[in-house]
Amino acid sequence: MSSPNAAWIDDPAILRARLPDAPTRIGLDTEFIRERTFWPQLALVQIAFEGADGIEVLLVDPLAPGIAEALRPLLADPSILKIMHSASEDLVAFGHACGAVPAPLFDTQIAAALSGTGTGMGYQRLVQDTLGIALAKGETRSDWLRRPLSATQLEYAVDDVAHLFALHDVLAGKLDALGRADWLVEDCARLVATAGNMEGDRWPQLGGRAGLFLDADAQRRLARLLRWRETYARTTDRPRSWILDNELATLLARDPPADMAALQQRLDTHPKAPRKLTHVIWQALTTELPDETEMPLSRGEEPDRKQLKRLQQAVAARSAEIGLPDGVLASRKWLEALVEGADWPGALSGWRRGQLEPSLAPLLDRAGEPAAGTV
Repeated sequence: MSSPNAAWIDDPAILRARLPDAPTRIGLDTEFIRERTFWPQLALVQIAFEGADGIEVLLVDPLAPGIAEALRPLLADPSILKIMHSASEDLVAFGHACGAVPAPLFDTQIAAALSGTGTGMGYQRLVQDTLGIALAKGETRSDWLRRPLSATQLEYAVDDVAHLFALHDVLAGKLDALGRADWLVEDCARLVATAGNMEGDRWPQLGGRAGLFLDADAQRRLARLLRWRETYARTTDRPRSWILDNELATLLARDPPADMAALQQRLDTHPKAPRKLTHVIWQALTTELPDETEMPLSRGEEPDRKQLKRLQQAVAARSAEIGLPDGVLASRKWLEALVEGADWPGALSGWRRGQLEPSLAPLLDRAGEPAAGTV
Protein backbone atom coordinates (compact mmCIF):
# COMPACT_ATOMS: atom_id res chain seq x y z
CA MET A 1 0.00 0.00 0.00
CA SER A 2 1.13 3.59 -0.55
CA SER A 3 2.16 5.76 2.37
CA PRO A 4 -0.80 7.65 3.86
CA ASN A 5 -0.99 11.42 3.83
CA ALA A 6 -0.28 12.78 7.30
CA ALA A 7 -0.82 16.17 8.93
CA TRP A 8 0.16 17.63 12.29
CA ILE A 9 -2.84 19.21 14.04
CA ASP A 10 -2.52 21.50 17.07
CA ASP A 11 -5.50 23.82 16.46
CA PRO A 12 -9.04 22.65 17.36
CA ALA A 13 -10.57 24.62 14.49
CA ILE A 14 -8.27 22.94 11.99
CA LEU A 15 -9.01 19.56 13.56
CA ARG A 16 -12.76 20.05 13.10
CA ALA A 17 -12.22 21.20 9.52
CA ARG A 18 -10.00 18.24 8.63
CA LEU A 19 -12.24 15.53 10.07
CA PRO A 20 -14.46 13.93 7.42
CA ASP A 21 -18.23 14.21 7.56
CA ALA A 22 -19.98 11.10 8.92
CA PRO A 23 -17.23 8.49 8.50
CA THR A 24 -18.40 4.96 9.21
CA ARG A 25 -15.08 4.03 10.82
CA ILE A 26 -11.80 5.55 11.95
CA GLY A 27 -8.47 4.10 13.03
CA LEU A 28 -7.40 5.37 16.41
CA ASP A 29 -4.32 5.18 18.61
CA THR A 30 -2.53 7.20 21.25
CA GLU A 31 0.92 7.68 22.65
CA PHE A 32 0.98 8.33 26.39
CA ILE A 33 3.28 8.41 29.39
CA ARG A 34 2.39 6.67 32.67
CA GLU A 35 5.54 6.51 34.74
CA ARG A 36 4.94 9.05 37.51
CA THR A 37 1.15 9.46 37.40
CA PHE A 38 -1.99 7.43 38.07
CA TRP A 39 -3.65 8.53 34.84
CA PRO A 40 -1.99 8.01 31.46
CA GLN A 41 -0.72 11.38 30.22
CA LEU A 42 -2.09 11.70 26.70
CA ALA A 43 0.79 12.86 24.50
CA LEU A 44 -0.41 12.21 20.94
CA VAL A 45 -3.60 11.08 19.21
CA GLN A 46 -3.46 9.41 15.80
CA ILE A 47 -6.64 9.36 13.72
CA ALA A 48 -6.84 7.51 10.41
CA PHE A 49 -9.70 7.87 7.98
CA GLU A 50 -10.42 6.91 4.41
CA GLY A 51 -10.24 9.87 2.08
CA ALA A 52 -10.77 10.24 -1.63
CA ASP A 53 -7.06 9.68 -2.30
CA GLY A 54 -6.51 6.87 0.19
CA ILE A 55 -5.85 6.73 3.91
CA GLU A 56 -5.19 10.02 5.66
CA VAL A 57 -3.73 10.36 9.14
CA LEU A 58 -4.12 13.25 11.53
CA LEU A 59 -1.43 13.51 14.20
CA VAL A 60 -3.28 15.46 16.85
CA ASP A 61 -1.49 17.28 19.68
CA PRO A 62 -3.63 16.84 22.84
CA LEU A 63 -1.33 19.23 24.72
CA ALA A 64 -2.70 22.14 22.66
CA PRO A 65 -5.60 24.12 24.24
CA GLY A 66 -9.05 23.07 23.09
CA ILE A 67 -8.01 19.84 21.40
CA ALA A 68 -9.51 17.54 24.03
CA GLU A 69 -12.88 19.25 23.71
CA ALA A 70 -12.70 19.06 19.91
CA LEU A 71 -12.03 15.31 20.07
CA ARG A 72 -14.91 14.50 22.41
CA PRO A 73 -17.79 14.43 19.86
CA LEU A 74 -15.82 12.13 17.55
CA LEU A 75 -14.96 9.72 20.35
CA ALA A 76 -18.53 9.58 21.63
CA ASP A 77 -20.30 9.31 18.26
CA PRO A 78 -22.06 5.91 18.30
CA SER A 79 -22.30 5.80 14.49
CA ILE A 80 -18.51 5.72 14.02
CA LEU A 81 -16.66 2.45 14.61
CA LYS A 82 -13.32 3.02 16.36
CA ILE A 83 -10.69 0.50 15.27
CA MET A 84 -7.86 0.19 17.79
CA HIS A 85 -5.26 -2.33 18.89
CA SER A 86 -4.88 -3.40 22.53
CA ALA A 87 -6.96 -0.43 23.53
CA SER A 88 -7.44 -0.78 27.29
CA GLU A 89 -5.01 1.92 28.45
CA ASP A 90 -5.75 4.15 25.45
CA LEU A 91 -9.41 4.10 26.48
CA VAL A 92 -8.52 5.19 30.01
CA ALA A 93 -6.32 7.98 28.62
CA PHE A 94 -9.15 9.24 26.42
CA GLY A 95 -11.68 9.01 29.22
CA HIS A 96 -9.54 11.07 31.57
CA ALA A 97 -8.25 13.66 29.08
CA CYS A 98 -11.31 14.06 26.85
CA GLY A 99 -14.20 12.99 29.04
CA ALA A 100 -15.27 10.34 26.53
CA VAL A 101 -14.30 6.70 26.03
CA PRO A 102 -14.22 5.71 22.31
CA ALA A 103 -17.18 3.52 21.38
CA PRO A 104 -18.23 1.40 19.62
CA LEU A 105 -14.88 -0.36 19.55
CA PHE A 106 -13.24 -2.98 17.34
CA ASP A 107 -10.05 -4.08 19.10
CA THR A 108 -7.82 -5.90 16.63
CA GLN A 109 -5.91 -7.71 19.39
CA ILE A 110 -9.14 -9.16 20.78
CA ALA A 111 -10.33 -9.94 17.26
CA ALA A 112 -7.10 -11.82 16.55
CA ALA A 113 -7.62 -13.95 19.65
CA LEU A 114 -11.29 -14.72 18.95
CA SER A 115 -10.59 -15.59 15.33
CA GLY A 116 -7.89 -18.07 16.37
CA THR A 117 -5.09 -15.96 14.87
CA GLY A 118 -3.22 -15.62 18.15
CA THR A 119 -3.59 -14.30 21.67
CA GLY A 120 -1.92 -11.19 23.08
CA MET A 121 -0.37 -10.35 19.70
CA GLY A 122 1.42 -7.01 19.44
CA TYR A 123 0.53 -4.65 16.63
CA GLN A 124 3.78 -5.10 14.71
CA ARG A 125 3.53 -8.89 14.77
CA LEU A 126 -0.14 -8.87 13.80
CA VAL A 127 0.57 -6.59 10.85
CA GLN A 128 3.49 -8.80 9.80
CA ASP A 129 1.59 -12.09 10.13
CA THR A 130 -1.69 -10.85 8.66
CA LEU A 131 -0.61 -8.33 6.03
CA GLY A 132 3.01 -9.29 5.39
CA ILE A 133 4.25 -5.79 6.27
CA ALA A 134 7.27 -5.26 8.54
CA LEU A 135 7.06 -2.21 10.81
CA ALA A 136 9.80 -0.43 12.74
CA LYS A 137 9.76 -0.75 16.55
CA GLY A 138 12.32 1.86 17.50
CA GLU A 139 10.13 4.58 19.07
CA THR A 140 7.97 2.51 21.41
CA ARG A 141 9.50 3.94 24.60
CA SER A 142 10.59 7.39 23.45
CA ASP A 143 9.51 10.68 25.06
CA TRP A 144 6.18 11.51 23.44
CA LEU A 145 5.66 14.63 25.55
CA ARG A 146 8.58 16.50 24.02
CA ARG A 147 7.99 19.03 21.27
CA PRO A 148 8.71 18.97 18.45
CA LEU A 149 8.50 15.25 17.88
CA SER A 150 11.24 13.75 15.73
CA ALA A 151 10.71 12.54 12.17
CA THR A 152 11.11 8.93 13.29
CA GLN A 153 8.53 9.41 16.04
CA LEU A 154 6.06 10.84 13.54
CA GLU A 155 6.68 7.99 11.10
CA TYR A 156 6.16 5.44 13.89
CA ALA A 157 2.94 7.21 14.95
CA VAL A 158 1.55 7.11 11.41
CA ASP A 159 2.35 3.40 11.05
CA ASP A 160 0.40 2.68 14.25
CA VAL A 161 -2.90 3.54 12.56
CA ALA A 162 -2.14 3.18 8.84
CA HIS A 163 -2.89 -0.56 8.79
CA LEU A 164 -5.89 -0.73 11.11
CA PHE A 165 -8.44 -0.72 8.30
CA ALA A 166 -6.75 -3.62 6.53
CA LEU A 167 -6.54 -5.56 9.80
CA HIS A 168 -10.18 -4.85 10.48
CA ASP A 169 -11.26 -6.15 7.09
CA VAL A 170 -9.32 -9.41 7.44
CA LEU A 171 -10.25 -10.10 11.06
CA ALA A 172 -13.89 -9.09 10.72
CA GLY A 173 -14.14 -11.45 7.76
CA LYS A 174 -12.72 -14.31 9.83
CA LEU A 175 -15.08 -13.61 12.73
CA ASP A 176 -18.09 -13.44 10.43
CA ALA A 177 -17.13 -16.74 8.83
CA LEU A 178 -16.82 -18.35 12.27
CA GLY A 179 -20.03 -16.80 13.60
CA ARG A 180 -18.12 -14.95 16.32
CA ALA A 181 -18.76 -11.30 15.47
CA ASP A 182 -21.07 -10.99 18.49
CA TRP A 183 -18.32 -12.35 20.72
CA LEU A 184 -16.11 -9.44 19.74
CA VAL A 185 -18.90 -6.90 20.26
CA GLU A 186 -19.46 -8.26 23.78
CA ASP A 187 -15.78 -8.28 24.76
CA CYS A 188 -15.15 -4.81 23.36
CA ALA A 189 -18.22 -3.39 25.10
CA ARG A 190 -16.95 -4.82 28.38
CA LEU A 191 -13.54 -3.23 27.78
CA VAL A 192 -15.18 0.16 27.16
CA ALA A 193 -17.33 -0.16 30.29
CA THR A 194 -14.29 -1.04 32.40
CA ALA A 195 -12.36 1.96 31.09
CA GLY A 196 -15.32 4.21 31.79
CA ASN A 197 -15.47 3.19 35.44
CA MET A 198 -13.94 6.19 37.17
CA GLU A 199 -14.62 4.86 40.67
CA GLY A 200 -12.26 1.90 40.65
CA ASP A 201 -12.81 -1.64 41.92
CA ARG A 202 -15.40 -1.82 44.69
CA TRP A 203 -13.53 -4.61 46.49
CA PRO A 204 -9.84 -4.09 45.61
CA GLN A 205 -8.64 -6.53 48.28
CA LEU A 206 -9.95 -9.39 46.12
CA GLY A 207 -7.74 -8.42 43.17
CA GLY A 208 -4.62 -10.15 44.45
CA ARG A 209 -3.46 -12.82 46.83
CA ALA A 210 -2.23 -10.45 49.56
CA GLY A 211 -5.33 -10.80 51.70
CA LEU A 212 -6.05 -14.46 51.00
CA PHE A 213 -5.03 -15.69 54.46
CA LEU A 214 -6.22 -12.74 56.53
CA ASP A 215 -9.05 -13.21 59.01
CA ALA A 216 -12.35 -11.43 58.41
CA ASP A 217 -11.49 -8.30 60.41
CA ALA A 218 -8.12 -7.96 58.71
CA GLN A 219 -9.74 -8.35 55.28
CA ARG A 220 -12.11 -5.49 56.14
CA ARG A 221 -9.20 -3.30 57.21
CA LEU A 222 -7.35 -4.13 53.99
CA ALA A 223 -10.43 -3.20 51.94
CA ARG A 224 -10.60 0.17 53.73
CA LEU A 225 -6.94 0.93 53.07
CA LEU A 226 -6.99 -0.12 49.42
CA ARG A 227 -10.21 1.71 48.63
CA TRP A 228 -8.82 4.87 50.26
CA ARG A 229 -5.57 4.43 48.30
CA GLU A 230 -7.50 4.12 45.04
CA THR A 231 -9.42 7.32 45.65
CA TYR A 232 -6.30 9.18 46.76
CA ALA A 233 -4.29 7.96 43.77
CA ARG A 234 -6.98 9.09 41.33
CA THR A 235 -7.47 12.52 42.88
CA THR A 236 -3.75 13.27 43.30
CA ASP A 237 -2.76 11.57 40.01
CA ARG A 238 -0.02 9.49 41.59
CA PRO A 239 0.77 5.77 41.17
CA ARG A 240 -0.86 3.56 43.79
CA SER A 241 2.46 2.09 44.95
CA TRP A 242 3.83 5.59 45.61
CA ILE A 243 1.05 6.18 48.11
CA LEU A 244 0.87 2.85 49.94
CA ASP A 245 2.43 -0.34 48.65
CA ASN A 246 0.61 -3.66 48.92
CA GLU A 247 3.06 -5.14 51.41
CA LEU A 248 2.66 -2.33 53.93
CA ALA A 249 -1.12 -2.22 53.48
CA THR A 250 -1.32 -5.95 54.22
CA LEU A 251 0.92 -5.63 57.28
CA LEU A 252 -1.21 -2.82 58.69
CA ALA A 253 -4.39 -4.78 58.05
CA ARG A 254 -3.04 -7.98 59.63
CA ASP A 255 -1.49 -6.32 62.69
CA PRO A 256 -3.14 -2.90 63.16
CA PRO A 257 -1.38 -0.33 65.37
CA ALA A 258 -3.07 0.51 68.66
CA ASP A 259 -3.25 4.25 67.99
CA MET A 260 -2.02 6.95 65.64
CA ALA A 261 1.29 7.30 67.50
CA ALA A 262 1.95 3.60 67.00
CA LEU A 263 1.06 3.96 63.35
CA GLN A 264 3.55 6.82 63.02
CA GLN A 265 6.27 4.65 64.55
CA ARG A 266 5.41 1.84 62.16
CA LEU A 267 5.59 4.15 59.17
CA ASP A 268 8.88 5.65 60.32
CA THR A 269 10.52 2.22 60.13
CA HIS A 270 9.20 1.34 56.68
CA PRO A 271 11.38 2.62 53.80
CA LYS A 272 8.49 3.27 51.39
CA ALA A 273 5.93 4.52 53.90
CA PRO A 274 4.02 7.78 53.28
CA ARG A 275 4.94 9.36 56.63
CA LYS A 276 3.14 12.61 55.86
CA LEU A 277 -0.15 10.77 55.45
CA THR A 278 -0.27 9.20 58.90
CA HIS A 279 -3.49 10.97 59.89
CA VAL A 280 -5.46 10.04 56.77
CA ILE A 281 -4.16 6.47 56.81
CA TRP A 282 -5.30 6.15 60.42
CA GLN A 283 -8.72 7.45 59.48
CA ALA A 284 -8.95 5.01 56.56
CA LEU A 285 -7.81 2.08 58.69
CA THR A 286 -10.28 2.72 61.52
CA THR A 287 -13.34 3.99 59.63
CA GLU A 288 -15.85 1.40 58.48
CA LEU A 289 -16.88 1.51 54.84
CA PRO A 290 -20.54 2.41 54.33
CA ASP A 291 -21.11 -0.90 52.54
CA GLU A 292 -18.73 -3.00 54.59
CA THR A 293 -21.43 -5.47 55.65
CA GLU A 294 -21.80 -6.43 51.97
CA MET A 295 -18.09 -7.16 51.51
CA PRO A 296 -17.29 -10.65 50.19
CA LEU A 297 -14.62 -12.48 52.17
CA SER A 298 -11.87 -14.72 50.88
CA ARG A 299 -12.18 -18.29 52.11
CA GLY A 300 -8.73 -18.16 53.68
CA GLU A 301 -7.48 -21.14 51.73
CA GLU A 302 -6.24 -22.02 48.28
CA PRO A 303 -8.88 -23.23 45.82
CA ASP A 304 -9.23 -26.99 45.47
CA ARG A 305 -6.26 -27.72 43.23
CA LYS A 306 -7.69 -30.97 41.84
CA GLN A 307 -11.00 -29.30 41.07
CA LEU A 308 -9.23 -26.36 39.44
CA LYS A 309 -7.11 -28.74 37.36
CA ARG A 310 -10.21 -30.55 36.10
CA LEU A 311 -11.76 -27.23 35.06
CA GLN A 312 -8.57 -26.15 33.30
CA GLN A 313 -8.42 -29.43 31.38
CA ALA A 314 -12.05 -29.05 30.31
CA VAL A 315 -11.42 -25.47 29.17
CA ALA A 316 -8.33 -26.55 27.22
CA ALA A 317 -10.31 -29.30 25.52
CA ARG A 318 -13.11 -26.94 24.52
CA SER A 319 -10.60 -24.35 23.30
CA ALA A 320 -8.98 -26.96 21.08
CA GLU A 321 -12.39 -28.02 19.72
CA ILE A 322 -13.30 -24.51 18.57
CA GLY A 323 -9.78 -23.37 17.65
CA LEU A 324 -9.21 -20.71 20.29
CA PRO A 325 -5.73 -19.99 21.72
CA ASP A 326 -5.06 -20.93 25.35
CA GLY A 327 -6.31 -18.37 27.86
CA VAL A 328 -9.03 -16.84 25.70
CA LEU A 329 -11.97 -18.86 27.02
CA ALA A 330 -11.16 -18.61 30.73
CA SER A 331 -8.29 -17.41 32.85
CA ARG A 332 -7.13 -19.18 36.00
CA LYS A 333 -8.51 -16.32 38.08
CA TRP A 334 -12.01 -16.76 36.62
CA LEU A 335 -11.88 -20.52 37.18
CA GLU A 336 -10.75 -20.03 40.78
CA ALA A 337 -13.79 -17.82 41.32
CA LEU A 338 -16.02 -20.62 39.96
CA VAL A 339 -14.41 -23.13 42.31
CA GLU A 340 -15.05 -20.76 45.20
CA GLY A 341 -18.74 -20.59 44.33
CA ALA A 342 -19.06 -17.47 42.19
CA ASP A 343 -21.88 -17.53 39.65
CA TRP A 344 -20.07 -17.23 36.31
CA PRO A 345 -18.24 -13.98 37.12
CA GLY A 346 -17.13 -11.19 34.81
CA ALA A 347 -16.44 -12.21 31.24
CA LEU A 348 -17.62 -15.77 31.96
CA SER A 349 -21.20 -14.54 32.22
CA GLY A 350 -21.56 -13.91 28.48
CA TRP A 351 -20.74 -15.94 25.39
CA ARG A 352 -18.07 -17.86 27.29
CA ARG A 353 -20.69 -19.36 29.56
CA GLY A 354 -22.50 -20.73 26.54
CA GLN A 355 -19.29 -22.39 25.39
CA LEU A 356 -18.19 -23.72 28.78
CA GLU A 357 -21.25 -24.49 30.88
CA PRO A 358 -22.04 -27.86 29.27
CA SER A 359 -18.60 -29.22 30.21
CA LEU A 360 -17.92 -27.26 33.41
CA ALA A 361 -21.31 -27.49 35.12
CA PRO A 362 -21.01 -31.25 35.84
CA LEU A 363 -17.54 -30.69 37.30
CA LEU A 364 -18.80 -27.83 39.47
CA ASP A 365 -21.75 -29.91 40.67
CA ARG A 366 -19.26 -32.55 41.85
CA ALA A 367 -17.35 -29.99 43.94
CA GLY A 368 -17.64 -30.90 47.57
CA GLU A 369 -18.66 -34.51 46.95
CA PRO A 370 -16.67 -36.97 49.06
CA ALA A 371 -13.86 -38.69 47.24
CA ALA A 372 -14.33 -42.29 46.18
CA GLY A 373 -13.87 -44.71 49.07
CA THR A 374 -14.76 -42.16 51.76
CA VAL A 375 -17.89 -41.85 53.87
